[in-house]
Amino acid sequence: MMSPQIALYDPVFRAYCVIVVLALIGGGFVLAFVQYGLKKELGSIWATFRSWIVMALIGLLTVFFGRIAVILGVAVLSVLAFREFARVSGLAADAALVATVYVGIIVLACASFVGRYDLFAILPLVVIPAILIVPVLKNRAGGAIQKTAMAIVGFVYIGWMFGHLGFQVNATNAYGLICYVIFATELTDISAFTFGKLFGRRPLRSEISPRKTVEGAVGALVVAMILPWALRFSFPSFGATQLILIGLIVGIGGIIGDLSVSMIKRDLDTKDMGRVIPGHGGILDRIDSLIFVAPLFMHMTKYYQAFG
Repeated sequence: MMSPQIALYDPVFRAYCVIVVLALIGGGFVLAFVQYGLKKELGSIWATFRSWIVMALIGLLTVFFGRIAVILGVAVLSVLAFREFARVSGLAADAALVATVYVGIIVLACASFVGRYDLFAILPLVVIPAILIVPVLKNRAGGAIQKTAMAIVGFVYIGWMFGHLGFQVNATNAYGLICYVIFATELTDISAFTFGKLFGRRPLRSEISPRKTVEGAVGALVVAMILPWALRFSFPSFGATQLILIGLIVGIGGIIGDLSVSMIKRDLDTKDMGRVIPGHGGILDRIDSLIFVAPLFMHMTKYYQAFG
């Protein structure tokens, strides 16, 4: 169970508060040294860093306020991210399809709240047919395949897959798992950017995301493989096999999630899904690495023991 009263005394949550604060302070000192010590202009990187501070504080407060806050937070992010996707793709013009996806996301949150994964897992089998019925009820065939396909992708990808992060609150070790998967995924994402900037030579997928490099991906994977051992207190009952799986899920899943959103943006001919987060773009631009990681991580931990 998660609540403010429990969070105050939970050693894992308190440890992550310290780790996040120290990481932000360390990052600030590094950026200050680069700009004022090495005399290199960082430009928009400072805006990105300030956004990280705000997002980190919001994330910690959400986890602090407990189970319901995390479920609602994930649902709100899913709705906002799908809204961005619908706007950029043109799907927003079809209010009925968009509303159907919104309802699906809300029901997913309800399934997380009652802790019924059987209901959570079967929802795509309900929402997808509902999406397909919309153009039938409207008696319109023109463009129906494209619109329904985009709505289905939006619900499964942004609503259902990312929604697994919210269902993670039902784990017996919720603080350790939720704090870890968010912190590790975002740190791995930053590592990919950093290693790419420092050592990047070969494009990872030149037609999808020219700035992402093989060197950046390798560096991110190395960091992802180290983190489960460095933060082993997050899941004290896990052995070497589970720690290796966690590293692979975060390292590879984060890269795939990032590239998949880049593919969508490339096809839609847009740089960012939104502008709500200075230096980062939109909500979907920020949560993309978690979209594949969240369900894989949840199922792995559920399989081994984390859910009661």
